[in-house]
Amino acid sequence: MDDVSTPSLPVRLTSLAHGGGCGCKIAPAVLQQILAQTPAAAAFPQLMVGTETSDDAAVWKLNDDQAIVATTDFFMPVVDDPYDFGRIAATNALSDIYAMGARPLFALAIVGMPVNVLPIETIGAILAGGASVCALAGIPVAGGHSIDSVEPIYGLVAIGLVRPDRVLTNRTARPGDVLILTKALGVGILSAAFKQERLGSDGYKALISSTTQLNAVGPELAELDGVHAMTDVTGFGLLGHALEMARGAGLTATIFANGPAVLPGVEDLARAGVRTGASGRNWASYSASVRGADAQPHWKLDLLCDPQTSGGLLVAVESGRAAATLELLCARGFIQSAIVGELKVGPPEIDLTDATV
Repeated sequence: MDDVSTPSLPVRLTSLAHGGGCGCKIAPAVLQQILAQTPAAAAFPQLMVGTETSDDAAVWKLNDDQAIVATTDFFMPVVDDPYDFGRIAATNALSDIYAMGARPLFALAIVGMPVNVLPIETIGAILAGGASVCALAGIPVAGGHSIDSVEPIYGLVAIGLVRPDRVLTNRTARPGDVLILTKALGVGILSAAFKQERLGSDGYKALISSTTQLNAVGPELAELDGVHAMTDVTGFGLLGHALEMARGAGLTATIFANGPAVLPGVEDLARAGVRTGASGRNWASYSASVRGADAQPHWKLDLLCDPQTSGGLLVAVESGRAAATLELLCARGFIQSAIVGELKVGPPEIDLTDATV
């Protein structure tokens, strides 16, 4: 197997972190307990989207034509190359803006680094990687904040703009909608294999290609008739984020276990038992709301719960508009987009099945 580590670095970035990427997220069940103890905020009529359904970003209405979208996202290294780490973290943060149907305006950097361990050049390369993605998105990194921390942390505060009538949330899906996922699954499994030094060069290329692909198609999707809801699939895996959408809309989400595309080499790694700790925590958090899991092999459940760093968009669209939506996605470079489920009247849970639409 080809070596894809970064031998020129004095220390592997991933060796400095107890986890990496969106796999660092607090488990859904634990997060719910923490948030349940947070005092309820006062009602603000301008706040269109807050913490009600664990959506991707906050939305504040300025006027009839403009709403501000604000989010923050940061994590520890998922790869050792500092420039790639910066690119992945920035792409992931901007995804929350795109998932609301908004266009980003500017970003602020969040930087926590063990300055006595990492060379200044390494830290600079992380920031340069993030800035390169922001430049690709057409926005500046307009400032930020840095601290000296034990583990390396990088991410962005991202601010965007959207028309209030074009905001897409994770709670507005309708019965009969199909679910389209715009990227292949398996980022967490590839990152786990990388940390275990079991990932070949082809797998590493697939990992970087997926995690640095901007979800910039989000605003175009928001303009399409028939697109009702959207979220991005990140740390809680496909099942977790589909469950958030089902709960938000008060519907049952049927997920096709064989529907999502899978990144190259992921199935073999999953069958061999490569997984992240986060996939197990995810399953423990929401398995009680998943029906049909007994019919699936363990590796498939690991894949469906796999934390996706900078994952794809999960789009709820009326069935008659699904073909046009897939055509647009393929034209924008999301060639592994696939129908992965559908929504129906029923309790807010996941119905896992081998059937397809």
